[in-house]
Amino acid sequence: QVQLLEAGGGLVQPGGSLSLSCATNGRVDSKYSMGWFRQFPGRERDLVARMMSDGSVEYGDFVEDRFTLFGDNARDMVFLQMRRLGPEDTAVYYCALERIPGAPMWGQGAQVTVDS
Repeated sequence: QVQLLEAGGGLVQPGGSLSLSCATNGRVDSKYSMGWFRQFPGRERDLVARMMSDGSVEYGDFVEDRFTLFGDNARDMVFLQMRRLGPEDTAVYYCALERIPGAPMWGQGAQVTVDS
């Protein structure tokens, strides 16, 4: 079964930077987008950034040019660079691969903690 393999995250001081990466361990058909969502306790997952099948990138409203998503659609890989992180960015970040048709795929989640 194809899975999403995440790497990165961890603890960073306010104002610092972190990177997240995600790749599949096999071929995925009908890919619509691939990117990252984040989730706060008791809340639904919110879009951080995703790369569409045409290569365009969509960002969540809160990003404000602090985050950059780039990747390789042909190889099903995405990389998220996060800068100027603040405590409000502390969350679990999930890699997501959306398919049409088909159910979305999710990674296991990566904890990002911004704390001095």
